[in-house]
Amino acid sequence: MKINRSTISNIIFLVLIALLLFHTPTKSFILRLIAFSPSLEEVENRAVLSDYNMALKGLNTKDINLSELKGKVVLVNYWATWCPPCIAEMPMLQNLYNTYKDDVAFLFITTDKKETVNQFFSDNNYNLPTYNMMSNPPVELNTTNSIPVTYVIDKRGNIVIEKVGAADWDSKKSKKIFNQLLAE
Repeated sequence: MKINRSTISNIIFLVLIALLLFHTPTKSFILRLIAFSPSLEEVENRAVLSDYNMALKGLNTKDINLSELKGKVVLVNYWATWCPPCIAEMPMLQNLYNTYKDDVAFLFITTDKKETVNQFFSDNNYNLPTYNMMSNPPVELNTTNSIPVTYVIDKRGNIVIEKVGAADWDSKKSKKIFNQLLAE
């Protein structure tokens, strides 16, 4: 039986589609390649936190309430270990965390169990401060059911970034934004 080029192309195409549909590392890799840097919200479109009360149970760090972080630059990221776009942006978020962990408060929030998160972090060499919610989030931090979603809050409580989906958090543009927020 002779196999022609068209048949080979079709087989390769089907294998690629199957990998994208069912193989999480492949999906994450592709998503990482196409992730864009986040952008600042237009000033007139920025929400302001009206309530800072959000109790968080630390999975690999101490418990905290968002109210303790008032007056600081805060990054809140909702994610899950089973979510390909979440997995895709994790290396970039880890790099951002490594750069700004002393100046920015990072809150990585998941519904996954502690053991699942710890295994995922161990397998991937991540050390991001991760929490489960113990109370409802402020309405301004609960605008979508999609994950990942990341909010960046400035020192005055303005939500300056609301990014749904994976983003390139390790880009020059992202670092410029954080440097500006810290300088304010």
